[in-house]
Amino acid sequence: MIEFLQNLLDLSLEAAPWLVLGLVIGGLIKALVPISFLQKHLGGSGFVSIIKAALFGAPLPLCSCGVIPAALGLRRAGASKSATVSFLVSTPETGVDSVTISYALLGPFMAIVRPVAAIVSAITAGLLVKKSEQKEADVEKHPHDHSHQDTEAGEDSCCSSAKVATEQGGNETASCCSNENSSETSSCCGTDHNEQTESQSKGFWHEAWKGIVYSFDTLFVDVFFWLVVGLIFAALVKTFIPATFMAQWGSGLPAMLVMLVIGIPMYVCATASTPIAAGLLLAGVSPGVAMVFLMAGPASNISTLGVIGKELGKQALMAYLIGVGVVALLTGYVVDYLVSAWNIDVQAQIAHSQDIVNPVIAWASLLLLTAVVLKLKLGKYFVSSKLASS
Repeated sequence: MIEFLQNLLDLSLEAAPWLVLGLVIGGLIKALVPISFLQKHLGGSGFVSIIKAALFGAPLPLCSCGVIPAALGLRRAGASKSATVSFLVSTPETGVDSVTISYALLGPFMAIVRPVAAIVSAITAGLLVKKSEQKEADVEKHPHDHSHQDTEAGEDSCCSSAKVATEQGGNETASCCSNENSSETSSCCGTDHNEQTESQSKGFWHEAWKGIVYSFDTLFVDVFFWLVVGLIFAALVKTFIPATFMAQWGSGLPAMLVMLVIGIPMYVCATASTPIAAGLLLAGVSPGVAMVFLMAGPASNISTLGVIGKELGKQALMAYLIGVGVVALLTGYVVDYLVSAWNIDVQAQIAHSQDIVNPVIAWASLLLLTAVVLKLKLGKYFVSSKLASS
């Protein structure tokens, strides 16, 4: 038990500084990259919009459920199905926070391969959806009816458009994620017009601070549970499972397929999946098998698949699954090949990346994250107590 707790503490200290750095950078991106900018560049259904969606989504600090309202907002603002799917894949598969913690727990090789594979996966899925759209257009006899179905799909979404019939017979389109909102309309994916005007008047530092606060108050809370689960799993593996145990079957197509089946329905974000992958590597699983989990796990879960099927259609859902699954398997094979061909010692890279952070910084980062968790938990406790007493 003592050894397990020591390993858990060591892993937490290794991850904490990089997690703090990733949260700060991610918060700045969230605050300083407006949703209207993304909407402007992701319209249309061409190849360029698919690439832009993958590149814009890759650094954003959103998990596989958090990306859903943002992606649907883009869809309602005119983004094509293919660009929407590309954004849906690249955003949860990687991010600045997951890249930094990947460097700490998985080493520089995996930290570089991971975002590259995420972008390739997103573009592939987007192209497959574009192909399915073209097939639908070829067999669709009534394009107007098809467009009407797309408009009505997902009316229950918090980021979908809603037609409001007026007494004069006109229609007004309202969207909680659209940049055409009235000043009274609050947004589930951003700020309203008055808040944006006020924020802009306060300047860059105000917006930057708001982004960082969001990152620690919201993003960190979203990933905290699975992050802790991953760290505990990695510590358990490091303590009780010999490296040769899973190495006997932890490579090749069967192991990759197992990771694919486990990862697709599982809810785990890119950051929280990293310590789980580190535990797999410590147990002797090949880097390629771990990479399959890192791609399939964050890219999808039951909620994401359900929303895609409802909002974009069954063919788009199939294209999404094929794009994520096939690219994940191919990436696993490529990673294992490169590790073997270039004689890359992932374990040595992990050990090296862990030694570059000063212990004082590591402890300060861990204490900061602990203080954030305590503050948020105690805040919820006092709020619930007041509500109960009243």
